[in-house]
Amino acid sequence: MATTTFNTTTAIAVENISKQFVLRHTRSIKEAVVWLAKGRKGDLVEKFFALDNVSIDIKQGETVALLGLNGSGKSTLLKHISGVMLPDSGSVHTRGRVAGLIEVGAGFHQDLSGRDNVYLNGAILGMTEEEINDRFNSILEFSEIGQFIDTEVKFYSSGMYLRLAFSVAVHTDPEVFLVDEILAVGDEPFQKKCLKKIKELAEAGKTLVVVSHDLDVVSKICSRGILLDHGHVVFDGPIHEAVGVLRGK
Repeated sequence: MATTTFNTTTAIAVENISKQFVLRHTRSIKEAVVWLAKGRKGDLVEKFFALDNVSIDIKQGETVALLGLNGSGKSTLLKHISGVMLPDSGSVHTRGRVAGLIEVGAGFHQDLSGRDNVYLNGAILGMTEEEINDRFNSILEFSEIGQFIDTEVKFYSSGMYLRLAFSVAVHTDPEVFLVDEILAVGDEPFQKKCLKKIKELAEAGKTLVVVSHDLDVVSKICSRGILLDHGHVVFDGPIHEAVGVLRGK
C-alpha cells in the first residue's frame, strides 16, 4: 500500500483514496415484476470503484499528466484534487491556491453577466475584490470576450465560456493549476494561446496537473505521467514512458 507524506516540497498529497459510484440499470416492466416476485433477489443497482485505494505525491513545480482510457478514473481523481468531489475514504491535501478548469462554466451563474461572473468566479477561486479589480482588464483582454462581457452568460457559446473561465483561472496566480480535457472545446488559435499560458505557468514553477487524451500535447508540457486503469495507478514515471505504456494498450 502506497503512502504519501505532506512535507514542505509537496504540493498535492493523495492518500489511499477510494470513490465508489452506483450504476442503476434500466429494466423492462417484465424484468422488474420478476425481480419483485423473487423477493428482490439480485440488486437493480451495481456499484463500482472509480478510484480504489489511490495514493500519489506531487511535488511543488511538477508538471503531471493523468492518463488512461475512458472510465479509468483520471477525471474523478482530478476532481478530488480540486475539491469538487470528496473521497469515500482516504484524504487529499493541497498546498496554496488551487485553480483551473474542470468543467466548462463551472462556478458561473447563468443569469449573471460575464462581468459579474468574473467577480463571482474569482471570489470562488480565492481572489479578493481588490485583486479582481486590478486584473479585470487583463482578464477581459485575454478572454477576447470584448463587448459581450456585459451579456448574460446563458447566451454565451461554449467557446466564450471557455475563454472567460480560463482567463479568470490563470489570473488567480494559482500555486496548483488543474486542466481537464477542456482545451478541446475552444478554437485552434485560443487552444494555442491557452497552451502557451500553461507553459508559462509551468516555467514559473507552478504545479500543473493535466487530464487529456491528446498525448502529443501532454508530452510537450508535462514531465511526469500517471497512468490509471479501472481506478488503480498502474504506472507512474517519465511522461514519454507513460505515453508508451498507454499506446501499447
